[in-house]
Amino acid sequence: MTDLYQSQRAMRHMRRVAMQRGVIAILDVGSSKIACLILRFDGPDVLREAEGIGPMAGQSSFRIIGAATTRSRGVRFGEIAQMNETERAIRTAVQAAQKMANVRVDHAIACFSGAEPRSYGLAGEWDLQDSVVTEQDVARVLAACDVPDIGQGREVMHAQPVNFALDHRSGLGDPRGQIGNRLACDMHMLTVEAAAIQNLLYCIKRCDLELAGIASSAYVSGFSSLVEDEQELGAACIDMGGGSTGISIFIKKHMIYADAVRMGGDHVTSDISKGLQVPIATAERIKTRHGGVVATGMDDREMIEIGADSGDWDKDRRTVSRTELIGIMRPRVEEILEEVRARLDAAGFDHLPSQQIVLTGGASQIPGLDGLAARVLGQRVRLGRPLRVQGLPQATTGPAFSSAVGLCLFAAHPQDEWWDFDIPSERIPARSLKRAIRWFRDNW
Repeated sequence: MTDLYQSQRAMRHMRRVAMQRGVIAILDVGSSKIACLILRFDGPDVLREAEGIGPMAGQSSFRIIGAATTRSRGVRFGEIAQMNETERAIRTAVQAAQKMANVRVDHAIACFSGAEPRSYGLAGEWDLQDSVVTEQDVARVLAACDVPDIGQGREVMHAQPVNFALDHRSGLGDPRGQIGNRLACDMHMLTVEAAAIQNLLYCIKRCDLELAGIASSAYVSGFSSLVEDEQELGAACIDMGGGSTGISIFIKKHMIYADAVRMGGDHVTSDISKGLQVPIATAERIKTRHGGVVATGMDDREMIEIGADSGDWDKDRRTVSRTELIGIMRPRVEEILEEVRARLDAAGFDHLPSQQIVLTGGASQIPGLDGLAARVLGQRVRLGRPLRVQGLPQATTGPAFSSAVGLCLFAAHPQDEWWDFDIPSERIPARSLKRAIRWFRDNW
């Protein structure tokens, strides 16, 4: 636990160095594509870390000066499966983005999905020595949180204070400077498999880049796809990628739960490939051009030419009706949504004041998905696109780029995490206590 605390602190220091230099690379390492955006920070306030614990501490302005994507290789279920292939793909994307930006970049902030995320809700209390809350008191209340036994081979990826209470007043974003006797804190902690982080770290190092930060794709997608009211009142972001589907729940502008389902758009493509006996590339083309999940009477008459190139003329000139295609796609999409529903139920999502659900990610573009999702997940479903950020090329404004855009916002405005405070080393907790997912039910 202590090593991780130190390495996360080192990454935060790196991020400051990168911001002083003025440029940083953003890497979204996905199962179907690897996206690289290059940010340039401008304005005199780049390093003026704004006061405040919580969202958007340390505001700064940035613009995107380079962007590139390449087909992902060697990544499965959002995790690196083949190091050489992934390294080559990352190099390709980074070099193309550097060429467009006409700068050399040394630091990168990366996000990835998968790695079996687990969420914990922790609580801590601290009696104040002085009646005014200081930075040191905040550090001590975070250190007083009961950290559960996260298990062998797992690491903490995010650990954020999401709520403070001072005596009987709860719901405080930043208690510093306020007067009281007893400070309490709720913290959300997200752990992932250590091997997945180590592999990514190693891969990025092999590409001659220093890692200046790491984030969960589910978290950063919520950052860019949920509007302010949704983040405040409670909403879930479902990021449907190629190899996995990320789930994050936000309230009071903080993520309070994250999970991932090991299925995504690639599984739908694979079903089409098997069902129609065509290569994966042909199946992908048919899915994007003609796919859907709701059949109407018209679809019986709409015939799709398979147009493969196996050399067998009759086989290549086959046609299927759109109804047949939908019949192959719908069961898998339903399975993904049912699995998402089960995770939301386990998290106690139905206890939040607002149950808005936002679908984003490349696989959310299947026509008719919002209607089907509303039936499976509950009524309030909308399709989300990432926020517009300065300099973002038109080609990267779609839902497939939610996590890349969210990562830009994360790089420029990181929320406070446990390692941003000077926690006395003897107090860095390593105690094994309780695991709690439904903790926010009582707190909001």
